[in-house]
Amino acid sequence: MPNLDKFDIAILKYLQEDARATNVEIAEKVNLSPSPCLRRIRNLERSGIIRGYTADIDRKEVGLGLTVFVEFKVAHHSRENSEAQHKALLAIPEIVSCFLISGTADFLAEVVVEDLAAYDRLLTETLLTLPNVSDIRSNFAIRSIKTHGPLKLPEGR
Repeated sequence: MPNLDKFDIAILKYLQEDARATNVEIAEKVNLSPSPCLRRIRNLERSGIIRGYTADIDRKEVGLGLTVFVEFKVAHHSRENSEAQHKALLAIPEIVSCFLISGTADFLAEVVVEDLAAYDRLLTETLLTLPNVSDIRSNFAIRSIKTHGPLKLPEGR
């Protein structure tokens, strides 16, 4: 674990709750004065612990009503094939998260699209044309229970 103390952890927890909070609000919440609080936030950003700030958008409200978890099995394992697969998966905007996994599949991707017809197009025109893919299995989400939960952070020193 990086060298994070209780103030760093408190800042991270609060930012997970409200990334739009002002530095003054965060400083008050974590019992620091604004200047050291801002310094800590900047250090967390520079170190890569804070990767950025995004809006949590309701998928259905913007017309993206279908979430599909797609398992990919790759035919020929090599470093070059793996890099080609990574690059191809990163280039698909409908894939909102993707993992290299162990088990029966090699990759697990979370795909968000408008509807079944949109997924059918993505599957046939894009996913099935990916390099070295030997098998694809699609699992459709029936209902979202939790999509953007905060990380359970360890206690700081």
